[in-house]
Amino acid sequence: MNINNILQQQIENNETPSVQYVIFKNNSIIHRFETGFADIKNKIKTTENTTFNTYSVTKTFTALAILQLAEQGEIEIEQPIKKYFKEFPYSSNITIRQVLNHSAGVPNPIPLNWVHLAEEHNSFNRNKFFNLIFSDNGKVKSKPNQKYAYSNLGYVLLGQLIEKISGINYEDYIRNNILKPLGIKETEMDFVVHAPHQHAKGYHKKYSLSNLILTFMIDKSKLVSETEGKWNAFNTIYVNGASYGGLIGNVNSFVKYIQELLKSNSKLITDEYKKQLFIENYTNQGKATGMCLSWFKGELCGNEYFCHAGGGGGYYCEIRIYPKKGIGSVIMFNRTGMSDERFLDKLDKYYINKWKPASNRCYKKAEKIILIEHSQNFGVSVFVTFQKQILGLDWRKRFASIPKAINFTEELFNIKREFNRIDNINLVEYVNNNCC
Repeated sequence: MNINNILQQQIENNETPSVQYVIFKNNSIIHRFETGFADIKNKIKTTENTTFNTYSVTKTFTALAILQLAEQGEIEIEQPIKKYFKEFPYSSNITIRQVLNHSAGVPNPIPLNWVHLAEEHNSFNRNKFFNLIFSDNGKVKSKPNQKYAYSNLGYVLLGQLIEKISGINYEDYIRNNILKPLGIKETEMDFVVHAPHQHAKGYHKKYSLSNLILTFMIDKSKLVSETEGKWNAFNTIYVNGASYGGLIGNVNSFVKYIQELLKSNSKLITDEYKKQLFIENYTNQGKATGMCLSWFKGELCGNEYFCHAGGGGGYYCEIRIYPKKGIGSVIMFNRTGMSDERFLDKLDKYYINKWKPASNRCYKKAEKIILIEHSQNFGVSVFVTFQKQILGLDWRKRFASIPKAINFTEELFNIKREFNRIDNINLVEYVNNNCC
């Protein structure tokens, strides 16, 4: 079974109305697939331009913003957050780092009903809303760095810290310092829907236990509009706390974001500060938490990755980065997600070990195959494209024995090899599939 079949079955088995998946390198797409309806009632298909509520994936943007401010010398993440933000409602010993890696002990009440309708957005006062939440949740659940305990409220406070230090509201900070530098348009990613015709409706399966549970957790009469087939459709909703879950975006915007994080000394942050995002936290007792600065740590087929999921009413998504492989991936559904499903494990495994440096044995076999193919002159001028990043910087030395009749030209990260016989073959796949 291949990736496309797995995702197509999600539609056929009524697991989701639509799905989008992309796996990519820092300068190219490896594989992408999208299928299903962004709008069941009006039979509008999902496309690469379709936007989804991405919920908690937003936390990775908040963490990046904090490190940008640290890099600028505005804050130090090892310092107590109260040093910069006097209004912080918990212990004066809690550091910014501990809030970032969910070890501060900040409470985490269920946030499913922390949403409002799009038409209420202009009049919604989030500070007033969260002042009430904090007054009802005034005690920490554990001592600083005693244990890992996920907290949306912690990231509400980090958003307020960003506003305090930068002097602008959280949304504008993210727009100006992350989205705009990446050339991401407001119709691709923002905190409100700018192109309603491109936004996917959020859905929840009508006949399910979770739908019954949802009745007691949200105001369905307000937030849910109508039944479309086997799905209940949500009205357009925004999260009350932008800094823990407010971003709305399409798959391409997340590809741009993660591709930039894969690059050395990106335009967003230097390597020195970026690496802090991906350092796992250990408790005071030396226990690994699996949590870095907003990013979760995991492993797939022996490959280390960092990820975050975002789920809530009507939507679920995951983003992932494999720094050592130079690969990232994104998946988006317009159906409710309640937990970190690690769905990308089911898909990325088909590619993650395919894109690896070939051994010397592979290169020698590849040279032999190319020589054989070259000797069979069919008079057709063709190109074989392969990534310098995969072959390594010593590609000329490795392929020194190939006839000089082959014309080498180097173009950025791609090297085009012109010779006869083989038509439109990716040499990395060719080596992996035929040589190793």
